[in-house]
Amino acid sequence: WISFSEPGPGDRNVHSSKREAEYGRLVGKWLRPDGGYVLHIRGATTDGKLDAQYLNPQPINVAKAQATMEGGTMKVLVELRDTNYPGSIYSLSYDPESDRLHGGYYQAGLQETYAVVFERTD
Repeated sequence: WISFSEPGPGDRNVHSSKREAEYGRLVGKWLRPDGGYVLHIRGATTDGKLDAQYLNPQPINVAKAQATMEGGTMKVLVELRDTNYPGSIYSLSYDPESDRLHGGYYQAGLQETYAVVFERTD
């Protein structure tokens, strides 16, 4: 996690606004073309909490959705907890040049990890 020195008056809003704009780039519908799965990120807060929905094609419960900045790279973690999804996790990185999310999907039921890509659809 990135830490800052104690902000002075007014500095807190600058950092919050910048972080909100960074995480706001994740808002939209993302399609995993290899299976038609959709990750719909409806909102992002300054602390990185994501309002996310996952569809396969029916909604799957999202237990946690979080964005962080690590070494200048925006990371996204989405944990699924539902029938047939006992803690499956997407660990993704945002590539601003291609406007894609890429990384791994840990399928908890099979205890296997797969390389995945999500492309923005809106």
